[in-house]
Amino acid sequence: MTKRAVVLGCGLVGATIVRDLSDDPEFEVTAADLSEHNLRRVDGPMRVNTCKTDLSDPRAVGSLVADADIVLGALPSRFGFQTLKTVIEAGKPYCDISFMPEDAQELDTLARRHGVTAVVDCGVSPGLSHLIVGHAYGQFDAANEAVIYVGGLPKIRRWPYEYKAPFAPADVLEIYTRPARMLENGQVVAKAALSDPELIEFPCAGTLEAFNTDGLRSLLSTIPIPNMKEKTLRYPGHVQLMRILRESGFLGKDGIEVGGSNVRPIDVTANLLFPLWKLEEDEEEFTVLRVVIDGVKDGIPKRYTYDLYDEFDRATATTSMARTTGFPCTIVARMIINGQLSDPGVFPPESLPKVQGVFEHVLQELEKRGVTVAQSVEDLAD
Repeated sequence: MTKRAVVLGCGLVGATIVRDLSDDPEFEVTAADLSEHNLRRVDGPMRVNTCKTDLSDPRAVGSLVADADIVLGALPSRFGFQTLKTVIEAGKPYCDISFMPEDAQELDTLARRHGVTAVVDCGVSPGLSHLIVGHAYGQFDAANEAVIYVGGLPKIRRWPYEYKAPFAPADVLEIYTRPARMLENGQVVAKAALSDPELIEFPCAGTLEAFNTDGLRSLLSTIPIPNMKEKTLRYPGHVQLMRILRESGFLGKDGIEVGGSNVRPIDVTANLLFPLWKLEEDEEEFTVLRVVIDGVKDGIPKRYTYDLYDEFDRATATTSMARTTGFPCTIVARMIINGQLSDPGVFPPESLPKVQGVFEHVLQELEKRGVTVAQSVEDLAD
């Protein structure tokens, strides 16, 4: 029986989600977006219907998903919470990558009432990173520290920023302004974005600069590891550039008077930066994810390290960030529709390993798509 999937948002990641589902003859896929340019990304596949729709309108979303068997969300973060609420109220299972600023758990009771299974933050980080932390935590007798390092970068470094943005401009700039929440000795603390820079060597990517960002999200309350943080990766020198912009007011959100008009500095900055930060067609880039968890197993202190390195896929002209973000979403969505994940509620990825075999299945399915997570164990007692 054909399964009807609706994909909300058809940017780089949304289009990758659409193509992955449409490759499966079990699915009939509808791709929705307001942008005709975005919808043209998925022109061609026989099982893809396109729908030009204003997805900022909850009523339009509710109408669109009314006949769906599964809904997948790839919208900018500002639409994430209202879309989650709309899909839940429509009684449809949902898997989402939108990185919404609100707390999705506020809708858990609503999802249970409607019998809806919804998995949120199901991309690469948050997403795969959180799934790894949830799984690794269960392997230890006691875990005391977890650190997530993640970043997507162009292979060719071009002055002055040596960076290209793979997702929505507003969401990228939030990385440089939103205080980074982390756990220290079991307490939630907040540090300034771009704080605590450090240089780290990665075998395939070389030396990268890591800095604090606010990506732990649900991990702040779901997994009782007393020390946790997320750090974003860029080429060395990026932190200094972005600090200069921030401290000079270019990332400010309060309006200022300029020539008789009221403008927000961050809007001007986004309009200036993103033509420079836009990935060119077929531009090679890569994604790095490293998750390091320290703890005790059988009385011995150990370190579990999980490494992902993925590059632009020339055969399909798909960016690594779209692959590593979109594939976890499609894999988990299939698990929902096939009944492997069926409990009602709103679930972050780190809760999924409680269901036997989920972690292994996700990694196996990623490997089938050419995305590999390497795992290593180090005995810290040596």
